[in-house]
Amino acid sequence: MQNSQPLNWGTMNLAPAQLSDHLQRGLRSLYTLHGDEPLLVQEFADALRAAARERGYTERTVHTVAGAHFDWSEVLASGGSLSLFADKQIVEIRIPSGKPGKDGSLALQQIAERAQGDDSTLTLVLLPRLDSMTTKGAWFGALESFGTTVKFDAIDRRNLPQWIAQRLQQQGQRVAQGEEGQRTLQFFADRVEGNLLAAHQEIQKLGLLYPTGPGASAELGFDQVENAVLNVARYDVFKLSEAVLGGHALRVQRMLDGLQSEGESEVLVHWALSEDIRSLKRVKDALGAGRPMPMALRENRVWGVKEKLFERVLPQMGETTLANLLHAAHKVDGIVKGLKQPDWPADGWQALQRLAGMVCSACQPSAVARGVRQPLGGARG
Repeated sequence: MQNSQPLNWGTMNLAPAQLSDHLQRGLRSLYTLHGDEPLLVQEFADALRAAARERGYTERTVHTVAGAHFDWSEVLASGGSLSLFADKQIVEIRIPSGKPGKDGSLALQQIAERAQGDDSTLTLVLLPRLDSMTTKGAWFGALESFGTTVKFDAIDRRNLPQWIAQRLQQQGQRVAQGEEGQRTLQFFADRVEGNLLAAHQEIQKLGLLYPTGPGASAELGFDQVENAVLNVARYDVFKLSEAVLGGHALRVQRMLDGLQSEGESEVLVHWALSEDIRSLKRVKDALGAGRPMPMALRENRVWGVKEKLFERVLPQMGETTLANLLHAAHKVDGIVKGLKQPDWPADGWQALQRLAGMVCSACQPSAVARGVRQPLGGARG
């Protein structure tokens, strides 16, 4: 394991630059992440997993602690057992309630002590926001003493414009200098205040609508940001997503026609459709691994209206159907970027009609109930 003198962080809020510096210096064997910003916790955990994979941690087990009678023996055993095909592993312990219980408290103390000097197992403990009483418990004290504990506080409203600017910079974009740029960032922050996930999605949207590269400007004007963020007032790709998952075929076709006539970006529409397909696949995989539906949805950031739609369609949606949808989304990705695909329309909007139709057919109540698919939009393709 490439591990120089480990950093002694303790409980703190980490900026991306600090995370990058730490990963360059090596990984520790135990991390505890807790806070009330799920987006930041998830991104940090993703970065740790990626760094671990680069260092040969090829196996991963996930334990979600639920209920008063959770069996901790399997968690304790997983830390000391490796398959014949891996010599390093990631053990992930998720405690959504933040309350491990008496047995869990003892187990976590044992896990924390065992982590010292163990370079074959990387243990991640993921927790929600904890009150001061909980952080004074023996189990949390052990995690803090023997590992790296990272707290994720909510982004303060005063710091949100700067956070948005940093995220734009990460994808090669920026706002104008001076007063105009500050006005743009303040407008953006006002629209997404209190919801980092919404901010994250809007920033991704700007990256798709105004890609950087040769001949393209990286600077975003106020009008560009305003038009993108306020797009929900018109036909909206995210409302389209709800219609597709609801199996409303005629509404989907009307919305796609409306988006096209309003000059919406084909790339953005494809992104919205393909994100839903990938989310369906991830949640389906989580269900197959034994995760309860509510937990699988929360872990994959599926909330609100989509949560109910996923609950309806996923139990009867087969692996083959999802694989076909992923394959189709990959083909349409090429089409909207100007590539030709055999047996698919060359026109981007016609290809999007067909892709939306495939998803819509798989999600229609009658198709879900009978386990069959009814083609939609084929005539337009």
